[in-house]
Amino acid sequence: MEKQRVIQEYVPGKQVTLAHLIANPAGSIFNKLGLIEEYNDAIGILTITPSEAAIIASDVATKAAEVEIGFLDRFSGSLVITRDISSVESALKEVLRVLTDILLFTHTFITRS
Repeated sequence: MEKQRVIQEYVPGKQVTLAHLIANPAGSIFNKLGLIEEYNDAIGILTITPSEAAIIASDVATKAAEVEIGFLDRFSGSLVITRDISSVESALKEVLRVLTDILLFTHTFITRS
């Protein structure tokens, strides 16, 4: 009897796999990430697929609130924003709204620590 082989491949859709807000992080985190310590009240982290959507997310975030781009990688889909807690939270909410409501990404929630 011949064995049947099945090959499974993961093909990501339009999704935000991580949307997290770090409130009042330790200063050492900013140093290790190379972020400007002037804006050290909060860090917002997003991981987006397809990765190019991180560019859209950075545009939406900076237009939605007074946030700074700490890191943007269009190849991995990573976006890090910083500033005060309420601005970072507002920016994250608006990014998720635009991605889910306009670009039809899979809905996700913002987690917080």
